[in-house]
Amino acid sequence: MAEKKEKKTKAEELKDKLFYKQKHSCCTMSEAEVKKADKYCEGYKSFLNNCKTEREAAAEAVRMAVEKGFELFDINKSYKAGDKVYRLNRKKAVILAVIGKQPIENGVNLTAAHIDSPRLDLKQNPLYEAEELGYFKTHYYGGIKKYQWPTVPMALHGIIVRADGTEITVCVGEDEKDPCFVVTDLLPHLADEQYKRPAARLITGEELNILIGSRPFRDDECSEAVKLNLMNILFEKYNIVEKDFLSAELECVPAFKARDIGFDRSMVGSYGQDDRVCAYTAFTSLLDMKGVPERTAVCVLTDKEETGSDGNTGLRSAYLRYFLEDLAQTLGGVDGRTVMSASRCLSADVNAGFDPTFPDVLEKRNCSYLNKGIVVTKFTGARGKSGTSDANAEYVGYVHSLLDKNGIVWQTGELGKVDLGGGGTVAAYIANLDIDTIDVGVPVLSMHAPFEITAKNDVYMAYRAFSAFYKAE
Repeated sequence: MAEKKEKKTKAEELKDKLFYKQKHSCCTMSEAEVKKADKYCEGYKSFLNNCKTEREAAAEAVRMAVEKGFELFDINKSYKAGDKVYRLNRKKAVILAVIGKQPIENGVNLTAAHIDSPRLDLKQNPLYEAEELGYFKTHYYGGIKKYQWPTVPMALHGIIVRADGTEITVCVGEDEKDPCFVVTDLLPHLADEQYKRPAARLITGEELNILIGSRPFRDDECSEAVKLNLMNILFEKYNIVEKDFLSAELECVPAFKARDIGFDRSMVGSYGQDDRVCAYTAFTSLLDMKGVPERTAVCVLTDKEETGSDGNTGLRSAYLRYFLEDLAQTLGGVDGRTVMSASRCLSADVNAGFDPTFPDVLEKRNCSYLNKGIVVTKFTGARGKSGTSDANAEYVGYVHSLLDKNGIVWQTGELGKVDLGGGGTVAAYIANLDIDTIDVGVPVLSMHAPFEITAKNDVYMAYRAFSAFYKAE
């Protein structure tokens, strides 16, 4: 005979009614939905493997969009509800849009994610020889712990523009048959003096030199024979000379592939998940949209966030504003500012997931956790909220209601304890356009490391959240 369930006390009933309880995706998602999350993340892992730079991510987003019927935006064309357009900015940033039913002056539903990630960029004059070993000099890009990058197998990605203007695409180190490259480090037996350095200088920026070869050109009378041999290999493969490096964009990134993490395969481990996890979920939810949205839905995949969003492919520039103004003019002959003032944005960027190994930097009541869904971050910035847009309460309430209404598992988060650091996103630059903006993204472990961790359930919840946002009236 089944035991009779005891009736809740009045206090327990009040707690259920009044207290805020965080949901856990593993408890609230059905088995069928968990399987959907796992399947969705197979495509996500392929994207991570194929798109390790902002150029590659932009090209892949355009390729996938064109397959789904998106066309290059033309300001001189007429568009109707349901039409799909895109604009590519210097092969490094993309804006995609699906025209909605409502007049454009009612605003757009906009998501914004970045597709650049921390890495090692080659200097303009990178190739040199030292003690009969060949190296590339690098300049690190974005905020990294420099000591994490030595002894990691690296691949070289990018383009070289030759003197005649022709472009050469470079990708070496990803195929198992390719050579890879590496930054070396001291053996522990000889590292006593290195250990005395502060952690930030265990490896310095000028010590992040990429080892690329050791065999000399076969001529005993030649100086810099290793460098000559390497340059000869590059000439034979790419028809370049050393001067062509001056007009190249070459990036060294970790050569590992995206992998399942854990016996339960519940997590994804990969380079570049900040912020390609939000970029992929944001643009695939737009591509997969069924029917015509009420408001025009826009997704921007931007560059340069990791270095402050400056430059003409970063969101401090005017390219997003220009697109929205062109859209306003084409669809309704209205001022762009009218459209922007009525628009809403989810700034799609990651947050720091709680790591039990390092609990002291996060405040447990106000941080994000793996498997507790997408993170809504009202403000970012550092210390006294410096450099943040700090979303207003009305818009925060709107987003919370939207997520609850659509059964999205979500949580709130901050990027660390007060006075212990912090960070920024693109939210402030979009809010500066008079657009209601808040950060929404996926919690990450080991952020900005060569190998970052996310939970598959959280990735899928991000996809569902962006899908619901695009469809909102």
